[in-house]
Amino acid sequence: MSTSTTTQASSKLTSRPSDPRAPSSSTPADLELDQLLSREASAFQRELEVERILKAFKLNPYDILDLDDTAKPEDIKRKYRQLSLFIHPDKTPHPRAPDAFDFLKKAEAELSEPAKRAELDATIASARSTLLRSLSLPPNLTDDDPRVKNLASDPTMMAQGLTTPWKTMLKEKIKEVLIDEEVRRRKAIKMNLANEGLEARKKEEEVASRKRKAEEDKAWEETRESRVDSWRSFSNTSKKKKKTKIAILG
Repeated sequence: MSTSTTTQASSKLTSRPSDPRAPSSSTPADLELDQLLSREASAFQRELEVERILKAFKLNPYDILDLDDTAKPEDIKRKYRQLSLFIHPDKTPHPRAPDAFDFLKKAEAELSEPAKRAELDATIASARSTLLRSLSLPPNLTDDDPRVKNLASDPTMMAQGLTTPWKTMLKEKIKEVLIDEEVRRRKAIKMNLANEGLEARKKEEEVASRKRKAEEDKAWEETRESRVDSWRSFSNTSKKKKKTKIAILG
């Protein structure tokens, strides 16, 4: 057989597709390396998720759980379980994993309480309608409406310099409204505390006044006998002076 024929045969063998049933050529060292890289990738993803939670807007539980306000209760619980297991401090080396875990718990608890979620949803709805009005759009548009979805590419909006996507604008508007509400809430708490402090001081002054009055009454009673004795002594002295005759000289 010629050299050229041998080369061609060798080339055909080399180019033949591998049999999927053939045993893998990976060595134990290769498998160990793959597992190590997989673990490192998983750990990196966990740390990224911790960072996302830490950077999320804390006044918006939906933002922390990476959900929107249309999520159903079962969706919220499912997402919480997934994230809490994924970034659990026992599995994540990130130093602030416990903080992120606590933020998740708080967010899920707030969204699981019907009254708190209804209040939050009303605030979000108000922010959405306010934003839509500012854009000269009907306030009842939903996020999937083409006028909203294509907002950033709308010629009229672009002419006004508004090229920000709807989702981004809505997120910022919700953040703005929630901050305003939190500021008002804290001011109200501060005012209530100040009023409570004023009432407490008034009560303390009343108690102190009654205490001083009681002490004065007690002191008055304790010195009653000495005052009576002093008065008697004074009266007797006065009577003696009246009886004394003035001697007339001459």
